[in-house]
Amino acid sequence: MQKLNKKQVEGHKNYPEKVLQFGEGNFLRAFVDWQIDVLNKTTDFNGSVVVVQPLGSGMVKMLNEQDGLYTLYLQGMKDGKAVKEHTLIDAVSRGLDLFTQYDQFVELAKNPELRFIFSNTTEAGIAYDETDRLEDQPQKSYPGKLTAFLYHRFQAFQGDAKKGFIIIPCELIDRNGEKLKRIVLQYAAQWNLGEEFVQWLNEANTFCCSLVDRIVPGFPRDTIGEMTEELGYKDDLVVVGEQFHLWVIEGPQWIKEEFPTHLAGLNTLFVDDLTPYRTRKVRILNGAHTAMTPVSYLYGLDTVAEAVDHPVVGPFIKELIFDEIIPTLDLPVEELNYFAHAVLERFMNPFIKHFLMSISLNSMSKYKTRDLPSLVEFIHRKKELPEKLVFSLAALISFYKGKRGTEDIQLSDDKEILDLFRDQWGTFDGTVESLRALVSTILGYEKNWEMDLNAFPGLTDAVTNYLFEIETKGMQMAVEAVLKEKVQN
Repeated sequence: MQKLNKKQVEGHKNYPEKVLQFGEGNFLRAFVDWQIDVLNKTTDFNGSVVVVQPLGSGMVKMLNEQDGLYTLYLQGMKDGKAVKEHTLIDAVSRGLDLFTQYDQFVELAKNPELRFIFSNTTEAGIAYDETDRLEDQPQKSYPGKLTAFLYHRFQAFQGDAKKGFIIIPCELIDRNGEKLKRIVLQYAAQWNLGEEFVQWLNEANTFCCSLVDRIVPGFPRDTIGEMTEELGYKDDLVVVGEQFHLWVIEGPQWIKEEFPTHLAGLNTLFVDDLTPYRTRKVRILNGAHTAMTPVSYLYGLDTVAEAVDHPVVGPFIKELIFDEIIPTLDLPVEELNYFAHAVLERFMNPFIKHFLMSISLNSMSKYKTRDLPSLVEFIHRKKELPEKLVFSLAALISFYKGKRGTEDIQLSDDKEILDLFRDQWGTFDGTVESLRALVSTILGYEKNWEMDLNAFPGLTDAVTNYLFEIETKGMQMAVEAVLKEKVQN
């Protein structure tokens, strides 16, 4: 079977190179490059991507062998139905290996049509390396490589303010654009690149913070054989992603004129402040994951999809999201409800098997980051305890006992936390009093919570009561009792 290349693509078009992309991995190809492909097909964007391989090893060689082409499979829930579809992405013009093609990288800086720079160099990629030098080919760090490229651009166009870039990093760190710009300016000072260059950096270039969201499992090793038969060609760069996508970009609205995702129906938002969107994702998506895990697993379920689809646990999760998390957030309720429904659809994706135990890693710190803010804010706004969030906290304490019936749970957390729970559960003698002492100690563990949770009126008693129900009646009866409480109230 023939390998994918442009000769096989009827009507293949060469677009002007408008985008420089640092990173050739699965996520960028299934997220950014896919969106550019959609823009080319539905708007007048008319641009292609030059992909830079920032490390010594990568997929640029394979990408060039396929003329930049690859197949994207999108698998997941779409309009309430499980949908699997594929498309050929032809938005990538070529790939560059900086370790063997650095001269072409420098030459690219002279391209007057180049306008955008995207990146995903992992969370550790936006970092300063004091050993980087301008004359290195290439620099070790991504910000070092970027600074060198921007300086070559500045020189090529003699500081023309119209030849700057829109720079949008996709690394999963808070305020990624601000951090990247700060390091670039640090290199500019270290390398003595001059005040004019610094002024051009500040005035001609727009660094945006962004938040990305799409699950990308990557290359489908288990099913590539049947996919190849379906496609009729050999593609070494097939990538699989979920249907859902969200890109929130904090930057000026005029960027939409040059990157018109709104005209293509893409779920890409240009906002003045992405903080509420990051909070929404952490509280609803990540918070629901962490809150559901001990409840669902101790109930006897193993995956996220099983939990959301369950006749008892499913309603518990939905009520937790809609009744207790959403009321603590400040975006319009319509937006929050839409996002929450999309999250639940994603949880039910039949093409992705998301095991609860994989989510349970470091659950104590995750609850503090993802769920405690919702619990505290709910108390602040409603002057009462959020029952489902409190119950999930009790379930978490039960989970750290390390038993699901007679089965051992392979707990994964810091040794100090595991030792704490082992010692506390070792003191439990079956009485409510000993359970309350255990709960008081866990809620008072300020090293994790950064506060004493016993200070919230009624919380210690509520967690103790729920935990006693779980320990004496089992998770199944305890969850049903919590759901009945709402009906009775």
